[in-house]
Amino acid sequence: MANVLVTGAAGFIGSAVSARLATMGHRVVGCDNFNDYYPPRLKHERVAALLTPLGVECRDIELGDERQVQTLFASAAPTLVVHLAAQAGVRYSLKKPQAYVQSNLVAFGQMLEACRTHQIEHFVYASSSSVYGSNAKVPFCEDDVTDTPISLYAATKKSNELMAHSYSSLYQLAMTGMRLFTAYGPWGRPDMAYFSFADKMMAQQTIPVFAQGQLSRDFTYIDDVVESVVRLLFKPQPGGTQAPHAVFNVGNSNPRPLMEFIGILENALGVVANKQFLPMQPGDLSATYADVSKLQQWIDFTPSVSLETGLQEFAKWFRRWNAECPKPASEIRLEPRSNPYREVVAM
Repeated sequence: MANVLVTGAAGFIGSAVSARLATMGHRVVGCDNFNDYYPPRLKHERVAALLTPLGVECRDIELGDERQVQTLFASAAPTLVVHLAAQAGVRYSLKKPQAYVQSNLVAFGQMLEACRTHQIEHFVYASSSSVYGSNAKVPFCEDDVTDTPISLYAATKKSNELMAHSYSSLYQLAMTGMRLFTAYGPWGRPDMAYFSFADKMMAQQTIPVFAQGQLSRDFTYIDDVVESVVRLLFKPQPGGTQAPHAVFNVGNSNPRPLMEFIGILENALGVVANKQFLPMQPGDLSATYADVSKLQQWIDFTPSVSLETGLQEFAKWFRRWNAECPKPASEIRLEPRSNPYREVVAM
């Protein structure tokens, strides 16, 4: 069994990955900074519901702080690292760009240096489908040119891939990046469209429909994301090459139009949404579509949970969670604390 460090372990994907690894019998140490980009209560609830019963510790750590990161690695003694902590969100990067520099660049650099000094066997990290920018070619393939990001968030994720490749090449460290395509499901993030829409719909509030509803997304259910992460973690790139580093798309490979997605969510929740149609937002992609043939060939797995099934599972959880929520998550401010570091991402 392995010693695994999972960063962003109180987040959406991080908590699910940590729980899965612990269930498999691995020793898992998690960390998060429990910031309030979205309500910290949800993060603490994930820890209590998903991690604590399995004996997974989730430490409060600022990954941009070199001393804290080195101390974490020294005490946790991981052999494998899953790095999911980051400042999430495309639109928020227009408001608080410094948060992305600190969390997605400075903190990522601290993680790479810790992996080097502690001789980690495999470093798996989250990138994003946003790196494809305004790529007109679909489906998106890992070999496509990704030199023209249209948001700072995307630029930081592309930078992560380049930073990881350089460390992998210099020090022969096995590293794997995952370009995640719109993860969704129970215990998700309130700033994500499906969660925010559900919250507003249940409160009979109007939902904003950007680009006049002419967007499409490759929605990927959380269980499929977790399965991909775990399989990739235990299959690093072989050493002896110029750089044992690879990047994989992790998506459902079945983009769905935004209006169709809203209709499925309405059916799952049993409510009809009041819609406000708005223009395209800066930094948004009009469509995402993952070519996952490389992923399938490497780990013999293809994400396949349908949007209908996934949103039904989310709706079941959301009804239970919403009944216990003191007020709609949409009414809780999504502004950060004064410190610039951020938690999980899953775009």
